[in-house]
Amino acid sequence: MTQSSTQGHGPSAVTVKGHAVRLRTIGFVLLAAVAIWFIAANTESVTIRLWIPTVTLPLWSVLTVTLVVGILLGLYGAHRRRTRR
Repeated sequence: MTQSSTQGHGPSAVTVKGHAVRLRTIGFVLLAAVAIWFIAANTESVTIRLWIPTVTLPLWSVLTVTLVVGILLGLYGAHRRRTRR
């Protein structure tokens, strides 16, 4: 009879200055840095039409609000998925 053993592996990690850092964390930091750079590079004013009013805002503020709303929706979705299990 063959005995199978399953070894649990933790999340992938690399060592940075003596500390284990998950690859997911590194990816998140890189993605956040690119998003911040993209927001900082777009400083022109844009005209946005909401349902009735039309507003003129700097593009960086529109991108920042979009990023924050996306992060909040992602956290909300992750929280709901975690509580269902």
